[in-house]
Amino acid sequence: FTDLVLDTWDLQLERNGREHRTADMGCKQLVVRRGQPFAITLRFSGRGYEEGVDKLAFNVETGPCPSETSGTMSHFAMTDCPEESCWSAVMQQQDGESLSVSLCSPPNARIGRYTLTLETCTEYQGSSFRIGHFILLFNAWHPEDTVFLRDENERREYVLSQQGLIYQGTCNYIFSVPWNFGQFEDDILSICLNMLDINPKHLRDQNRDCSRRNDPVYIGRVVSAMVNCNDEDRGVLAGRWKDPYDDGTNPMSWIGSVDILKRWKDFGCQPVKYGQCWVFAAVACTVMRCLGIPTRVVTNYNSAHDTNANLTIDHYLNEKGGQERQSWDKIWNFHCWVESWMARPDLAGDYDGWQVLDPTPQEKSEGVFCCGPAPVKAIKEGDLQLKYDIPFIFAEVNADVVYWVVRGDGMQKQSIQSSVVGKHISTKSVGKDSREDITHNYKYPEGSEEERKVFAKAEHEKKSVPEEDEALHLKIKVSEGANKGRDFDVFAVINNNTDVERVCSVRLCARTTSYNGTTGPQCGLTDLIDIDLEPRSEKRVPMRILYEQYKDNLTQDNLIKVVALLTDHHTGDVMVAVRDVYVENPPIKIRILGEPMQNRKLVAEISMVNPLEVPLSNCVFVVEGSGLTHGQRIKHLEEPVEPQAEAKFRLDLMPHQSGLQKLMVDFESDQLRGVKGYRNVIIAPQPM
Repeated sequence: FTDLVLDTWDLQLERNGREHRTADMGCKQLVVRRGQPFAITLRFSGRGYEEGVDKLAFNVETGPCPSETSGTMSHFAMTDCPEESCWSAVMQQQDGESLSVSLCSPPNARIGRYTLTLETCTEYQGSSFRIGHFILLFNAWHPEDTVFLRDENERREYVLSQQGLIYQGTCNYIFSVPWNFGQFEDDILSICLNMLDINPKHLRDQNRDCSRRNDPVYIGRVVSAMVNCNDEDRGVLAGRWKDPYDDGTNPMSWIGSVDILKRWKDFGCQPVKYGQCWVFAAVACTVMRCLGIPTRVVTNYNSAHDTNANLTIDHYLNEKGGQERQSWDKIWNFHCWVESWMARPDLAGDYDGWQVLDPTPQEKSEGVFCCGPAPVKAIKEGDLQLKYDIPFIFAEVNADVVYWVVRGDGMQKQSIQSSVVGKHISTKSVGKDSREDITHNYKYPEGSEEERKVFAKAEHEKKSVPEEDEALHLKIKVSEGANKGRDFDVFAVINNNTDVERVCSVRLCARTTSYNGTTGPQCGLTDLIDIDLEPRSEKRVPMRILYEQYKDNLTQDNLIKVVALLTDHHTGDVMVAVRDVYVENPPIKIRILGEPMQNRKLVAEISMVNPLEVPLSNCVFVVEGSGLTHGQRIKHLEEPVEPQAEAKFRLDLMPHQSGLQKLMVDFESDQLRGVKGYRNVIIAPQPM
């Protein structure tokens, strides 16, 4: 017999892409998921494969120093029946000189870039042929994979969906902004794999790093550290929480991860300026979904940043409601992180399922700015000693808030808030654009016996008192229509829950604020007002907040912090109520003209009315949507937009993917920033 010589081969990109749900990656290379067979076709020259005469074997390798012992290399012969627990090759069919083979990795294989080599042996003659490269990803569809997710709709949302919604605003005014994750867009997979290759753990010990890439816990921790640049590890994003942003992009302006990841690559892995929590979380979500790990962005309202880990956030106010002294402990209006779905065989007990990963740089973990993976179940149960970083996240959703009112004579009065931290923990619903409240995954019902047991385990004594036990109750309400460019009213509402008359005095104060709890200048203050409250009665004290007063100091977060201080003359006690008011941006309207069909021109008409009493200058619309726009489309308006006038333009689109897509719009100008809008578009498939 002559030698068996490989002439050509076919990695069957289209079929394998379809079966492995990677076809949308648009790469010109083979991308497959672990534990699932993929087919290749080999064509030999001169003669075909002869069973019993020729022996075929394959070699797969990943990483710079592949070895069998570290699981980064495997040598396996073609057999009749596949092995579940290791790499295997099985002959499918033979047709003359062409041979079809099914290859399969074990469901715990290392993910990443692989080279594939064929070795042929006839009698004593052997030859080796390098077939090429492929990329192996995690597989949420395989029951033996540690990221296996049972529900198909959830797999579609958390692995395959390239668009989503991220919740922002305040716990009293929740709204969503659209985000283009774009994990299958050109180049993104290669950028995500490069991120793994330049992470400090890889640079320290390449062999060990590559051998641990079978573990989503390890990958999640690396990604959480690499999305921020605080360790000078060539991470993706630099964070900034206050003006100016002139030497970069304002965090409010982003509407997707693709632009950020591509800039990072194009800048030679220099950090992209700038991110805030939802940007860090969204980029991490893109990377994790791209690698095949089910992931979702989660928002926690009234999120505590407890730097000294005593589960208490202390705030010091003066008698006019202003901040008396700087506190490192803060309550963020909202804070975003991600949850990724994975098993935790490294922990004893049942901690599989959703894990918190937080790439926003806040505190160090094992010497690095990263956070998690922390099992959501462990946060709920108060199991603070488990890996990783559970005490920090437990505080974010459970800390108490204590307000200290510092009087002119230096005397301090304490006002303890009923539970305000960790409210309305939110994520986008599966398969639809509504909000899913997942607070119950993080904590037991307030005041329940289970909550008491968890706090005892966490050595946390809850200070706050239930509302119904208060003699006087103080809260803040907002009138309808807190819109940018308008005046609006807020009210202190005082309830007397006793059977006797009470006398008290009340004052309201308003300041502009940022979403991370930093306050700015005052934009409203009332005199001290004395009030007589009949038994079981309610009174309101109004304060008008004037556009004239807030317009120059409102940050891009559009937030005004209203503080009400009440002194009970009967007891001398002080009560504090705080509410963050979101000042609404105008809506962006998106009309779709024509019949939306794959590979056929479509027109979008995009408009917005200027709500301010001044013209808007340097107006820019940025539009993007995976499957719709081929990257970002930017429209600069040449003229300023006059007060109450409409900014409007039309955009030609050529949708290249069918199904439900999101067209996302961001509007920027010198006077009005970060206005967002989106429209769902169902694209019909191209007729065959």
